[in-house]
Amino acid sequence: MEIKTIEWKDDRVRILDQRKLPHEVRYIDCRHVEAVAQAIRKMAIRGAPAIGVAAAMGIALAGRKMESRRLQIIRRGLGKACDLLACTRPTAVNLFWAIDRMRKVFEGDWRDPDEMKRRLVIEALRIYEEDKEINRRIGMHGRKLIPEGSGVLTHCNAGALATAGYGTALGVIRSAWAEGVRFHVFVDETRPLFQGARLTAWELDRERIPFTLITDNMAGWMMKQGEISLVIVGADRICRNGDTANKIGTYGLAVLARHHHVPFYVAAPTSTIDLSLRRGEDIPIEERASEEVTHPLGKRVAPKGAKVRNPAFDVTPHHLIEALVTEKGIVRRPFTKGLARVMRQRLI
Repeated sequence: MEIKTIEWKDDRVRILDQRKLPHEVRYIDCRHVEAVAQAIRKMAIRGAPAIGVAAAMGIALAGRKMESRRLQIIRRGLGKACDLLACTRPTAVNLFWAIDRMRKVFEGDWRDPDEMKRRLVIEALRIYEEDKEINRRIGMHGRKLIPEGSGVLTHCNAGALATAGYGTALGVIRSAWAEGVRFHVFVDETRPLFQGARLTAWELDRERIPFTLITDNMAGWMMKQGEISLVIVGADRICRNGDTANKIGTYGLAVLARHHHVPFYVAAPTSTIDLSLRRGEDIPIEERASEEVTHPLGKRVAPKGAKVRNPAFDVTPHHLIEALVTEKGIVRRPFTKGLARVMRQRLI
């Protein structure tokens, strides 16, 4: 099974509108970079790797839409496109990683504007294809972490929908299942936007991998009952000491896992690693609209005027993480040395 989260088609960016899932499969045709930025901001597309791919394609799209033949004007317009996309979501570092890659292309020494625009499309498609291969490698390395007969808890959605394809944390689960390992997945619903209930459950159902959906506040009890053997989640940014930002609720799961002696794993590509940040306190945390909390799935559940906090992410300290699974292998503590090593390592 292949889920096309995003694709480049006929000089437009086609994005699966994840807000409509699981009830409807609908695509958005983005013909301008502003539409791509809106899709990211409004979470029609989400997940750190997928956001990076969308940003790259958005910049390529901006280049294709420019009619000027003057390189200076084109570069200025592309710089504005980069700035627009960079403002959409602050926590996921893959967004900025992809923008930097695209910026290096159009800031190169070009003579022919058409060739520069063509190379932007090539680079965006390269990022897209690389992400799919990287996710498969993450799955290959991480599958050994899932024992036969285990109960695996995952939070939010780190599957094909969060990437160019296959998934990170869910890629590990898919890879282990494909190898013949049999286990059961527990899916946190992931409030306030229900990415677990709407997206992860949808993916697992399509894969015919057995799962049970639980509310976020059931996880601790399920661990105490011995039904959960390990936790594996994705990531939006990993600091050089291993502190990891992921969907809100992840930190609580890590604390519960440590208390119940349940290993807690993070699966993410090296593009999610940010060696410029020393620790988790340095990660910018996105605060989203209060309506996501007061009106889940569009229905009011709180009294009018209720004061709301809605941080989209939290940070799990490195000492609560058993291992980080990347496309270059599994990194264990001490993470500072291990992460520095994999960032230097070439992907063979």
